[in-house]
Parts: sequence; C-alpha cells; structure tokens
Amino acid sequence: MRLSKITTRTGDKGTTGLADGSRLVKSHARIAVLGSTDELNSQLGVLLTEELPTDIRALLLQIQNDLFDLGGAIATPAKDVFAESKVVWLDEQIAHYNADLPPLREFILPGGSRAGALCHVARTVTRRAERDLVVLSHGDAVPQHALPYLNRLSDLLFVLSRCINRVQAADETLWQRDN
Repeated sequence: MRLSKITTRTGDKGTTGLADGSRLVKSHARIAVLGSTDELNSQLGVLLTEELPTDIRALLLQIQNDLFDLGGAIATPAKDVFAESKVVWLDEQIAHYNADLPPLREFILPGGSRAGALCHVARTVTRRAERDLVVLSHGDAVPQHALPYLNRLSDLLFVLSRCINRVQAADETLWQRDN
C-alpha cells in the first residue's frame, strides 16, 4: 500500500515534500516541473479516453508510466535515475510513426479530430514542462536525460497527432501564410 492517507495537512503552509523527505516551497522551480509533468500525464489520460488505435493507446500508456518515473527522478534531486533508454525508445517511436506520413510542406495548425487536437494540447503541455525543466536546470541538478526526453516527447506527440488525424480521416489544417 503506497498511500493510506491522502489528506496530510503538511502542505497547508505552502510547502511540499520531495521523495527524499526534504521540503520545498510550492513556488520552487522543482515543484513547477513536477506540476507541469503531472499535468501532462493527466492530459494524456484525457487523450486516452478517446477512440485510438490499439498501438497508439499502448504507446501512450507507456509514456504515462515513463512520466511517472520522470516525476520520481525530479523529486529525488540527489539521484540521477532516469534512463537514457527512454529517450532512445522515443526516437524509435518517432521514426516508426513518421515513416508513413506525407512530408510537411507547411506548418500544421492544431486540430483535426478531437483526439488529434487533444494530442496537440498534450504536445504544448510537454513544451511547458520542458521550459520549466530548463528554468530548474539553471540553478539545480536535474536528471541528465530528462530534457532530451521531454524534447523528443513533444516531437512524438506532434507525429502522433498527425497519425491519429490520418486514421480518423480528419484533414490537417495548414497554416495560411499572410501574403
């Protein structure tokens, strides 16, 4: 049993505990990264409520687990426990899912099907988590492979949004350059 008591009242004065037992103010950059990573995981949970191809569903579930691992690594600043293999795996997934997509001749506006649009929202939340991690990295230790992981994940979510829209026969909306 991991949690037997949800309400602890330990955060009532504006601090929160890390996995190593230390406490930080809730406005600390490390807590911002944990929050945006948690929000990303929740956004993927919303995406998973949609009708998705079985392989993409399994992929997103693995990413949710990896994001939980990433949060754990961020919450234990003295340890660098986030594996490079997770970044390599994302690279492989990007190559696999991008292989059959038509090349882009213009930028794509977020949208298409509801699931495709939700995947774009998850991509933008990933970018925020990435920015929050960069801020933290300027003054604190961060897991070595965390930044490449979030960078690749946003790329993968872009590719997946295109795949989802293709499977659901939803047209991609191309950016119209202002002439």
